[in-house]
Amino acid sequence: MFLNTSYEIIINGIEAAVVAQLLKFLGHIIKTKQVDFQVLATTGGMPSAHTAGVIALSATVGIICGYESVEFAIALGYSLVVMYDAAGLRRSTGKIAASLNKIRDDFYANGQFQPDRLKELLGHTPFEVFVGALLGIYIAYVNHFLLFQ
Repeated sequence: MFLNTSYEIIINGIEAAVVAQLLKFLGHIIKTKQVDFQVLATTGGMPSAHTAGVIALSATVGIICGYESVEFAIALGYSLVVMYDAAGLRRSTGKIAASLNKIRDDFYANGQFQPDRLKELLGHTPFEVFVGALLGIYIAYVNHFLLFQ
């Protein structure tokens, strides 16, 4: 029913992103021994849900349309931009937030003023992006060759 359709592409992309977020959630529980549902809606961390989603989308386009197709080239180009953003720009923004939070903590150490902290975990390390890419490829192939056949 979904085999070789745009629905398969969409399902695989969304599924990969959701699985990555669930893995982050489980990892957080294992690491901290606490359940924090906010982890399901936050960016950053292992693996990259952005990367998993776009790579699953690209891999599925490649499977359906062929790896030499224009559609795959467009999807892969989109994925590379998202991956670059995840590991580059958003990671730098997180480092800036960490620095500003440290400055704020040092400046207001006497406890008179406590503004909200900036979110520091915005981006991904290259390894987190790589693992997200592997997860996306895995989901695209498993779904296409096992579930949608």
